[in-house]
Amino acid sequence: MKTTLFNPKKSVFFSLIGLTALITTTAFLCRSAKEELIAKDFTRAEKQYKLMLKTSTDLNQFPRTTKKDGSIKGTDVWDWTGGFFPGGLWYIYEYTQKPEWKAAATKWTEALAQGQFLTQHHDVGFVMYCSYGNAMRLEKDPGKLAKYRKILIQSAESALTRFDPKVGLIKSWQAKKSWDNKTTWQYPVIIDNMMNLEMLCYVSKITGNPKYRDVAVSHALNTIKNHFRADYSTYHVVDYAPGGVALHQQTNQGYSDNSTWSRGQGWAIYGFTMMYRETKDKRFLDAAEKAADFYLNHPNLPADKIPYWDFNVGQNSYKPDWDYNSRKLSYVPRDASAGALVSSALLELSTFSLQGKRYFQSAEQMLESLSGDGYLAQTGTNSGFILKHSVGSFPHNSEIDVPLIYADYYFLEALLRYQKLKG
Repeated sequence: MKTTLFNPKKSVFFSLIGLTALITTTAFLCRSAKEELIAKDFTRAEKQYKLMLKTSTDLNQFPRTTKKDGSIKGTDVWDWTGGFFPGGLWYIYEYTQKPEWKAAATKWTEALAQGQFLTQHHDVGFVMYCSYGNAMRLEKDPGKLAKYRKILIQSAESALTRFDPKVGLIKSWQAKKSWDNKTTWQYPVIIDNMMNLEMLCYVSKITGNPKYRDVAVSHALNTIKNHFRADYSTYHVVDYAPGGVALHQQTNQGYSDNSTWSRGQGWAIYGFTMMYRETKDKRFLDAAEKAADFYLNHPNLPADKIPYWDFNVGQNSYKPDWDYNSRKLSYVPRDASAGALVSSALLELSTFSLQGKRYFQSAEQMLESLSGDGYLAQTGTNSGFILKHSVGSFPHNSEIDVPLIYADYYFLEALLRYQKLKG
């Protein structure tokens, strides 16, 4: 009988092999879980948007939400949401590389061409950059790229028609009354407008003309000055006098003037993160981090990190100027569009911030929540939209607890960002 002697060198060697194998296996399983979630969600998105493409055949009607009968409600090119459906199609193409998705994205993007002349409100950036901006990234044909470039330059010119250098901001809407029925906003600027600045920065890059970026920087700096409270929660609407003095700080879609509308807070996190990326101005990074910290640290943020439509619904010291009781439900609806938007914003913010790990993990938790049965629509349901449970404007009794196209858009964008980042 042969006696096997203990060899400490061999023992250590095989222990190291075992440890390496364990680490490799663990890393693989972590990657696998992440990749499986992303693959599952894009598979669902493909099935849902195939359904959407079957029922949405009018290229003058861009899917936005659902009607009460469950059919798709579309909007025309002059609304603010037209770019999100073609943008979502581009994201599906980016992930799958299937030519049929590129064909659909191209068709719906080019249907928005007239949007380059949109000057009635500030959202030409939403409409044209979510569609044509993604087309510029993913299209290879020189002829199409030249055409898209001209369209985006004209879109930026349209945006600048709403900029008054004396005020230093892009005017969001035409004059309108606030909910108190006493105040008429003459130069209203909403926090959402931060999202339209990315197109301006992009057009400065492709033209070499700094004027578009300069407007974006001016707008962002003045937004920091007047849209944030001391705790870095956000006002929705700030109204300005002709010389640039802030006259009113109110809400249009939030619960009350002093409450925090959750999607508005998301616009701020995303918009200032983007402006830091484009300028490397640390004032923008600071604003993005503080806005994100307010959101993540708020005691009313649910455990799954998908917010209620406003952080302060029904709380003492928050009194709406609109008739909340006539619209009140037995529950406070969540807003998946805010959750999707913030998850995408935090993933990018995680690449710039010293708090990156925390932001990444929070975004990951949001994506896991949105990927669950509570928010992700089952195949063949939800009129083809991907996510359930969003809120458009509760005060206007509009789009309450329904799918919204921009929730889908930022969800798909967040998944792509998640795919490219390491935990």
